[in-house]
Amino acid sequence: MNKKRWILVICILIILAILAGVFNCLNATNQLKLKSVKNAKDLERIYKGNTSAAKEIIVGALTMPFSFFVNGVSRYANGFESIDAVTNTMGATSSGLEVDGIDTNIKGESSSSKDYSTTNIQVENVDEADITKTDGDYIYSISGSNVIITDVRQPEKIKKAATITLTDTGIPEDMILYQDKLAVIGNSNTGSSYYYSRYGNTTVNIYDISDRESPTLVKKYTLFTPYYTSRCIGSKLYVIASGTLKKENDEVIAYYSEDNIQKDIGYENIKYLDKLKSRNQTIISMLDLENSQNDITIHSYLMDATNAYISENNIYLLEQRYNNKTAPSVLSLFGFWGAIGPFKYEEKDRKSGYDTDIYKFNILEDGSIKYDCYGKVKGKTINQYSIDEYKETLRIAVYDDEGSRVVVLDKKLNQIGATRYLAKGERMYSSRFIGEKAYLVTYKTVDPLYVIDLKDGTNPTVLGELKIPGYSTYLHPYDENHLIGIGMETQEIVNRNSSGKIISTTARTVGMKMALFDVSDVHHPVQISSTLIGDRRTTSAILTNPKALLFSKQKELIAIPVNNFAEDFSVRATENYTSAISSYTNYSKPRISEGYLVYKINTKEGFSLKGTITHELGDASGYSYRTTAKLLRGMYIDDNLFTVSEGAVKVNNLNTLKLISELKLK
Repeated sequence: MNKKRWILVICILIILAILAGVFNCLNATNQLKLKSVKNAKDLERIYKGNTSAAKEIIVGALTMPFSFFVNGVSRYANGFESIDAVTNTMGATSSGLEVDGIDTNIKGESSSSKDYSTTNIQVENVDEADITKTDGDYIYSISGSNVIITDVRQPEKIKKAATITLTDTGIPEDMILYQDKLAVIGNSNTGSSYYYSRYGNTTVNIYDISDRESPTLVKKYTLFTPYYTSRCIGSKLYVIASGTLKKENDEVIAYYSEDNIQKDIGYENIKYLDKLKSRNQTIISMLDLENSQNDITIHSYLMDATNAYISENNIYLLEQRYNNKTAPSVLSLFGFWGAIGPFKYEEKDRKSGYDTDIYKFNILEDGSIKYDCYGKVKGKTINQYSIDEYKETLRIAVYDDEGSRVVVLDKKLNQIGATRYLAKGERMYSSRFIGEKAYLVTYKTVDPLYVIDLKDGTNPTVLGELKIPGYSTYLHPYDENHLIGIGMETQEIVNRNSSGKIISTTARTVGMKMALFDVSDVHHPVQISSTLIGDRRTTSAILTNPKALLFSKQKELIAIPVNNFAEDFSVRATENYTSAISSYTNYSKPRISEGYLVYKINTKEGFSLKGTITHELGDASGYSYRTTAKLLRGMYIDDNLFTVSEGAVKVNNLNTLKLISELKLK
């Protein structure tokens, strides 16, 4: 080979090396390495935001459920129950699970042979915490700062079995029931709900309830970060806490408390990722409930968690960030190639907007967790139902100013496919993944329901859409060909000028709505039944927390708690209903009504109201604005319907709704 050819070969190799470097840079986010904090000084530098690297993010190792505090509103404020962006918490249809004929309130483990409902969950075999639980023989419910155990073995003569009083662990928010263990999770510290949500500590109390009349505390631990969410997979309890790093005695807190003993996390267990930056800490803790006397395992990651999805094999924590994007400097590698090379930056690449960082952790055979990889998508999610794991891929529904879309990632969180953007200028209100299909609802003045085919993850395709008034905030599978939507009904208003020309369209809310959709023809989904509930003042916990839903296809049953606020309250179609309820502060006027609405549902007759169950005031606080007790949940055990409030447990016949018995809790 002559000299000229050698020079040509060398030049080609240099060019290939440069191109490989560029591509490596472009994909570097998925190859970020996990590092440990070195010492207290290193952690202090991170706390102050002065990291030694140009761009860093801290990540550590600890464990946490769903927070019931949004915008400073607690579980009980104004009869409204809220969930975090975590959170939210819904049907037991997991990736690839056949939904035909399956109740989404999956039966729990118990010695009881009764037919009973449990918490409405998202992923099969991954239990979620809730404010009420049952094993078919007993009901466990939160009432103020207490947990009440009610003996319901004799429906005509129910009785209180025990009261667990939590005096030093703050407000109980969630419970996990596993065989003869009851985990009560809450936020501790004194102060307002805003203080709890921002600066509180996560407390976990584990009780042995082998003797339901005499529960015994067997484990107690505290994470000095606010509670976020929790799951129970088999006997393994995972509790996730997330919040800003806190200080005590001028030092950043790097410890937790277990059985009243302060224990160091260990700086080697407080971890971060290269090229990211955060002062927030997310802690993942794990305890085997079958061996609750053992120590918990703790992992601390310096990152924020604004959403979470947890399967049997993996934990995905998501962090939503707003980026003010600008073009890179010409002096940088990206800027140089953007100026002269094939990687030219366009104006659309410089737009500001939301990004969602995704952190994947593997759940190992022994229940421990291990950081796997990192990925990023453009846009933001709504709640946990925006995410789904399916056959080693992760599907995510996101939206931004360009519209809504579904993005598909491989097992290492590299993007392999995405739909086109849908409904530019509209907000995504709900999403649901069911097997190889996804369903999205967007809204501005009407509600488009989109059906998306995900059979080929590299080419997700929009198959059909249906435009109807209103919007659904929650989508629930009825069977493989039908879908239930729950949300708000709206009426479109067309505004015209003096010449009759349309100048704008607006909408007003007229009430809540439940709808049943036939999606068997994926190209032409249709609404086959709907029911209007209340008026513009009507709200329900189901709008933000699907755990409030009771559904059984076999029993032709769907039931939800509903309340109407005072005359001066209304939900406008142009605003976020959660913000409207959060800002409602006129306690001097009573709500018009509050009750538990029970419907019959099937595909032939649609929805038909069977009746309403109400609870009298059970709150001993004496506030006159409360005319009824806050209804928490409903559940069935055999042929009886149990409704639980802060003040009472009622038993009604499931078919006739005739009252059988009632127990006052306060």
